[in-house]
Amino acid sequence: MLIKIKKDFQEDFFMAKIISIHSYRGGTGKSNLTANIASIVASQGNRVGIVDTDIQSPGVHILFGVNEKKLEYTLNDFLWGQCPIEKVACDVTHVLQENAHKDSKIYLLPSSMKINDISRILREGFDIELLFDGFQSLVDKLKLDYLFIDTHPGLNEETLLSLTFSDIVFVVLRPDKQDFQGTAVTVEVAQKLKVPQIFLIINKALAAYNFMKMSEQIESTYGLPVVGILPESKDVIRLASNGIFSLKYEDHPITETIKEIAKTVMIK
Repeated sequence: MLIKIKKDFQEDFFMAKIISIHSYRGGTGKSNLTANIASIVASQGNRVGIVDTDIQSPGVHILFGVNEKKLEYTLNDFLWGQCPIEKVACDVTHVLQENAHKDSKIYLLPSSMKINDISRILREGFDIELLFDGFQSLVDKLKLDYLFIDTHPGLNEETLLSLTFSDIVFVVLRPDKQDFQGTAVTVEVAQKLKVPQIFLIINKALAAYNFMKMSEQIESTYGLPVVGILPESKDVIRLASNGIFSLKYEDHPITETIKEIAKTVMIK
């Protein structure tokens, strides 16, 4: 069933590259990385969409300075049949620096932060197929080059479908034994679903670690490439999600690593 859905979506999404960013556990910095990678890709003259499908604990909108109290619609409204999906899209292109390419566009589809909406999702769930039909419409309506999916941690039906139709999956992990074990499960599932490209990103590594040795060990363990190791950073902590780090600190070493990860996305 999942393989058939994958074939159908590949045919429909041929104009856009789909990137899922996932972690087995929460707290890895997955949403922050999604926002940063997507922003770098957009700044190169691409039309980019980001969907916050972590509906139970949304947060990407904070990084883009979107005030949830002023939102007319959220992803929840689309899932409940109250609006077409393109009405959810917030144009957040203003966050890109002035030197971004003139054709750059970036849209965010936030999930609701209202406790009643989150409770309803937890209680009733939602139609997974409707969500992915919405993605198809979104790519078409906004003429997207790239669609980034910020997934819910762990493995559930929504996550499995995200992995199924993705062209690229970035699995984010910390140098922590629990993350290592959970990542092994995620990687095994993604490989069984025949995801075309799977990459590993190590986040929140202590600066004292030997990054080259760590990368070699993890690549050997999972048989997959590590495309970036990001250290635990006081600068990131100090920013406190008040903006997109790679846009505010263009020459920072962490930004340089994020740019290298973004290049992986943009390879034709």
